[in-house]
Amino acid sequence: MAEQQHKSQKSPNAARRSQASRRAILTAAFDLAGEIGYAKLSIEAIAARAGVGKQTIYRWWPSKGAVLFDAFLMLTTGDPGEGESAGGAAAGSPGDPGGPAEVPAAALPDTGDIEADLKTVLRATVAEMADPRYDLPMRALTSEVMNDPELAAAYVERLHKPVENLKLRRLRAAQEAGQIAADVDLAAAVDAIWSPLLSRWLLRTGPLDADYADRVVETAMRGLRPRGGSADI
Repeated sequence: MAEQQHKSQKSPNAARRSQASRRAILTAAFDLAGEIGYAKLSIEAIAARAGVGKQTIYRWWPSKGAVLFDAFLMLTTGDPGEGESAGGAAAGSPGDPGGPAEVPAAALPDTGDIEADLKTVLRATVAEMADPRYDLPMRALTSEVMNDPELAAAYVERLHKPVENLKLRRLRAAQEAGQIAADVDLAAAVDAIWSPLLSRWLLRTGPLDADYADRVVETAMRGLRPRGGSADI
């Protein structure tokens, strides 16, 4: 009994150390991807920057791509997460609290004006895409997702689907308010609104700024509004 109580007293400190190590690793991976590029990024470099051993990283993640993915989730949620990490590597020991960091159940802006709200969201999106600190790490993660089926599955489940659901929820509310035609396929509408930004960012085919974001929204809304006139706002 005394031994069990002693372990119980130690576990909170161990959990805090575990979380601090994960945060240091994820921060190091993100920073290094931006500083030296993904091609030169290595588990050894991440471990050295974070002040941990390589085996600590491999205990939680199977690859540098998986580490970088969880780094992006930490930036999104503020939580370094515990439990199962990207790529399926078990994090921590049995009984550790928590699970993998995921996108929080937030909501897109809803002022009652779907066009204005979409412009707000897309302007924020292009600002992030144009930020030099995010550009190289995001390109690296995109490349890894394209080439690693296991990482791609984690990306879809833990980042793409939750964000997609937020977009669909906002468009559905606009549809119910009569601002989007009742027969519009909302999943296709999400692609029509957000895909142009991703394409321009990936291929560097033109300026990615607030003006472009506004034009994308205005063009999409011309096709999404109910036929026969504008909806009441």
